[in-house]
Amino acid sequence: MNAEIIAVGSELLLGQINNTNARFLSAQLASVGVNVYFHTVVGDNPSRLEKVLEVAGERSDLIILTGGLGPTKDDLTKETIAKHIGVDLALDEVAMASIEGYFKRTNRVMTENNRKQALVLKGSEVLPNDHGMAPGMMFTSGKRHYMLLPGPPSEMEPMFTKYGIPAITTKMGEQAKIVSRVLRFFGIGEAALETKLEDLIEKQSNPTIAPLASESEVTVRLTARDQSEEHAIKLIDELEAKILERVGAYFYGYNETSLINELAMRLKGRGLTIAAAESLTGGMFQEQLTSVPGASAILKGGVVCYSNEAKINIVNVRKETIEENGSVSAACAQELAENAAKLFGADLGISFTGVAGPEELEGHPAGTVFIGIHQKGKPTITEKLQLAGTREINRIRAVKHGCRLLINSLKE
Repeated sequence: MNAEIIAVGSELLLGQINNTNARFLSAQLASVGVNVYFHTVVGDNPSRLEKVLEVAGERSDLIILTGGLGPTKDDLTKETIAKHIGVDLALDEVAMASIEGYFKRTNRVMTENNRKQALVLKGSEVLPNDHGMAPGMMFTSGKRHYMLLPGPPSEMEPMFTKYGIPAITTKMGEQAKIVSRVLRFFGIGEAALETKLEDLIEKQSNPTIAPLASESEVTVRLTARDQSEEHAIKLIDELEAKILERVGAYFYGYNETSLINELAMRLKGRGLTIAAAESLTGGMFQEQLTSVPGASAILKGGVVCYSNEAKINIVNVRKETIEENGSVSAACAQELAENAAKLFGADLGISFTGVAGPEELEGHPAGTVFIGIHQKGKPTITEKLQLAGTREINRIRAVKHGCRLLINSLKE
């Protein structure tokens, strides 16, 4: 099945919001073996949407539209689709009851135009909206399948995952099982990873290999088809083993995990606690760690010590250390990590100090970073990085490198 995604909304064309829906849908469709060949964005204009639908109908089996299902006059996706395929709109009583229930629960008065949200293509499979009002729908016209989804990601994503994917796989009539697994890597670029896997990528058939660079990381999606799910998993296991033989040093986890999640899991698993002293990262490491459920069991506390005065007076870095080596140094990073662990009574301490940019500091160019890792009973380690990016990217990468260092130190 070949799919096309059409995002409807003038706000997308004006740059007021990002089209994150297309990215999400493409990833989800790839996981079930549906090819996405086209992304289109069109404004809230019936005639232009009609033209887009005409082109899509000539080249795609599955046409997914997001947006334009709301109660206002410019929400015309359903009306345009109905006209295009020649069907009427009908009131879905279940959706209507859900909308009325929402207004009762929130003590709000429902206006007449809210009834419009309960209209669906007559004869379509209705996709319930568990997180909003407008339902989605799946309609088949000849060999063409149309799926209409709400625009807000908070509504669209759970609807598509829970109801949309099963509706699509049923239409595919696919008897083969499709299994997908994402391998996550950090510390190697997409080009370098692809070079190491070049022969495997060139020979791929089943399973398939899809590398992707994302937020200073690289992911590799493996997808296998087979009549037996067990055999499809075996195919992926065998290919994964070949990949990790070559680039396993950079591998850290599967699917939707992250470096910070993997670190938190390892700390919890070993019953260890951590404290942080952050200069250039400004608390970013602690902010990310506290976003993980159960972080209170592992994070004892931390300090944002941006100035030298804070490093000396709060984290107890020796004044001589900064005078002799500078705040951007391995010596400073070492004392910050050791003293953070001591201050908060933690098993581990981590520190970040350096130059986020764009200007240099203490003679060091932008992107110079020192990370310190202290663990009870082990020598404190420091690592110097020379990053190349914007101020914000350098800070994000520094935190990720810190997570990698911690994960590696916990393996030893």
